[in-house]
Amino acid sequence: MWVGMGVQVARILGKLSAVAVKNQSRPGYYGDGGGLWLQVAKTADPKIFSKSWIFRFTLAGRSQEMGLGSIHTIGLAAARLAAAECRALLQNKINPIDQRNQARADSAVAAAQRKTFAWCAEEYHKLHESTWKNKKHADQWLSTLNTYAFPKFGDKLVSSITSEHIVGALEPIWLEKPETASRVRQRLRSVMTWATARGFRKETDPRMWEAISEALPKTKDIKKPVHFAACPYAEVASAITIIQKSTGAPSIKAALEFTVLTAARSGEVRKATWSEIDFKARRWTIPAEKMKAGVEHRVPLSARAIAILEGQQNMHKELVFPSPRGKVLSDMSFTMLLRRLEMGFTAHGFRSSFRDWSAEQTNFPREVCEAALAHVSAKGSVEAAYFRSDLFEKRREMMEQWAGYLENPEPNADDHPSEKNVP
Repeated sequence: MWVGMGVQVARILGKLSAVAVKNQSRPGYYGDGGGLWLQVAKTADPKIFSKSWIFRFTLAGRSQEMGLGSIHTIGLAAARLAAAECRALLQNKINPIDQRNQARADSAVAAAQRKTFAWCAEEYHKLHESTWKNKKHADQWLSTLNTYAFPKFGDKLVSSITSEHIVGALEPIWLEKPETASRVRQRLRSVMTWATARGFRKETDPRMWEAISEALPKTKDIKKPVHFAACPYAEVASAITIIQKSTGAPSIKAALEFTVLTAARSGEVRKATWSEIDFKARRWTIPAEKMKAGVEHRVPLSARAIAILEGQQNMHKELVFPSPRGKVLSDMSFTMLLRRLEMGFTAHGFRSSFRDWSAEQTNFPREVCEAALAHVSAKGSVEAAYFRSDLFEKRREMMEQWAGYLENPEPNADDHPSEKNVP
């Protein structure tokens, strides 16, 4: 056996030459010494021979052969080096075949684990997209990472991401956009946790996220509640008149007035479809997936609201208020119209206008007023089901009064502007 023969082994190494390897054309095994052999074999073409390197060894009384590769990819010098590495393993009773198989397996695992943060975020998004309440939220989830995290470390391996990377992404927006920054941090944490669970990242310091919070300035003193500037309810009628006489797109003007009449959120109106409208019942049923609270909402339609809908019937086969291009109106459509008319309030603020009017100018119970704004009740499911049908008819009466008020507002109504946060 040649293993462990020291100097004697060295004397019998290097029997072959590069020329001999190239010119050998007889099938068989040709030894270079030290367990390295050139194997020459016939192919389908009798003029062409297959030539490859074989390492032969005996371990634990068992003779084995290990292929080292073709001479076209591994030259004589490289084959001798590979054989020398095999002999070194055998000196330590390690089977070179087992060692190579393990190395290949480890390499495959390592390659599978080499995932970038962006790849992990996109995979996490795909897996969880169906669980989010609407497409807008799903799109925003990935969009925030694409804006604030990917430019910083999206192309880095998720296994290499440190707290320093995360702080670097959050710091520029932490004080300027605290709510957005908080969402980004939560989404980053979700992706990192998922990557760890999938084996793309090793377990990290459990205090990592606590340390990140400590590295960023406190925001509780700078966070301010978001208020939507509201038109005083006594001025809503004149605002609608100004809007209708403006040169804006007819569909946008109609949609904005409909928004005021129904006290709905602008997105619900902009995306309204004819399938949601029941003219006979004078009802607009907004599906749960379009609602902020994820609960179906029925809106009683006043005579004026019905008139607006009738004027829109030939505009589009699906959308109630289509854009001039036949698409869903942009979320900036109302904002740009109000800005152009130099009105210092928002479309969303009309919900506050309605709520102020209902509280100060009517005797409807608070529950009815809140239900009109689709503010979900905290009641149990049985009680909520009862109130749903009962309050709908009460709301119908209230919305007719609201439409009537907008047509003939009381002259002495409170005309002071308000800013109430009606989500």
